[in-house]
Amino acid sequence: MRKMRNLVTLILGGFLVVKSLHAELVIDVTSGRVEPMPIAVTDFYGATPQLAALGAQITKIISDDLESCGLFRPLDKMSFIQSPAQLRDHIRHADWRLINTQTLVRGEIRQLSDGRLRVEFRLFDVISEKQMEGLAFPFDPRLQRRIAHKIADAIYKRVTGDEGYFDTRIVYVSQTGPLTNARRRLAIMDQDGANARLLSTGDTSVLTPRFSPDGQEIAYLEFARQRNMAPHVYRMQLSTLQRQLVGNFKGMTFAPHYSPDGKNVVMSFSAGGRTSLYKMNILTRTVQRLTDGPLIDTSPCYSPDGTKIVFNSDRGGKPQLYIMSANGGDAQRISFGHGRYMTPVWSPRGDLIAFTKQHAGNFYIGVIRPDGTGERLIAQGYVVEDPCWSPNGRVIMFTRMERSGKSKIYTVDITGYNERILPTPAGIDARGPSWSPPLN
Repeated sequence: MRKMRNLVTLILGGFLVVKSLHAELVIDVTSGRVEPMPIAVTDFYGATPQLAALGAQITKIISDDLESCGLFRPLDKMSFIQSPAQLRDHIRHADWRLINTQTLVRGEIRQLSDGRLRVEFRLFDVISEKQMEGLAFPFDPRLQRRIAHKIADAIYKRVTGDEGYFDTRIVYVSQTGPLTNARRRLAIMDQDGANARLLSTGDTSVLTPRFSPDGQEIAYLEFARQRNMAPHVYRMQLSTLQRQLVGNFKGMTFAPHYSPDGKNVVMSFSAGGRTSLYKMNILTRTVQRLTDGPLIDTSPCYSPDGTKIVFNSDRGGKPQLYIMSANGGDAQRISFGHGRYMTPVWSPRGDLIAFTKQHAGNFYIGVIRPDGTGERLIAQGYVVEDPCWSPNGRVIMFTRMERSGKSKIYTVDITGYNERILPTPAGIDARGPSWSPPLN
């Protein structure tokens, strides 16, 4: 695994800027629902049938990435005016405007003498007839999906101004068997559902996996499936799958979240009829109690700057959202609507907090500002829960469970539009997702 990480670093570490001319064509992602931008993603040219086939595979992934975010509308290739070979010499912008193209992507793949390949792509504003972006870099054919995701990220960033989130991974709980005796295993996949694999055997059950800030490990809840064993928080190194108990608590620990610097894990500890928040330093193993009293305080999550923690508590009579200093102290209530508020998660931007809400027999995924204003409900269902954020803070991923007990993972834009199901392996239920930071 270490060799593979080094290989990825060598292959993907050096983007070469070909040329980037200023253009005014952008998508305003702050204005609510956005009409998708028509974009022509043409097959990358290859001088041999093998290179041409690879170019078509890469552009298919790019097109799928851009379409999935709801901000782009890839055009049907059957309507394209020019072939990949013709685009190498000259782009007839007027012809592309005839099919209502606003942006155009073209590229080329070449064979290098060392066995690697070189890909080049360019993004054009068809209206102004100017190049918006251009990149070229070598890559290993085994990493074609990552190359495609990185190109989609570059296009997304150039057009929206936000960082892309396509070259990322999702860790989640893969569930099989009857709900009353389900087998729950850790699983991981690319953000588009590709390359899915299991991380644990299923001898124990797992819940609530959470990525570390560097994406190299996860913290999660583990407990025995049949024996009377209290749940505890564990850490797992993704490169080796080695696991380690977080703390030596004699009661039950759950709901872990890393601090933004990765040095601490904040979690809930339940004993004697009360549930309190604790912080543990991963290196020194020192533990600090953050809340106290005959209360249920749970689901803590750090703010992006690490100075505050949002959590839910019944100290007001029913579960509501509260914010306090990362070192404990007085807590300020921020939710005052009807129903029960749970599982708050701070946006990477710091501007919003996602949460689960239960009211009048329904479940909702919502967002609220840290000062308690601007509450909006953006998804609902029989049971919807487990919200987590994309690295750029534009998309929320969550679990939706049907009345049958089957559960799947969905994504939705923070505007409440573009709700989509995330592909997962057939025959399993998926729940409890966590979104990685961008891969290196």
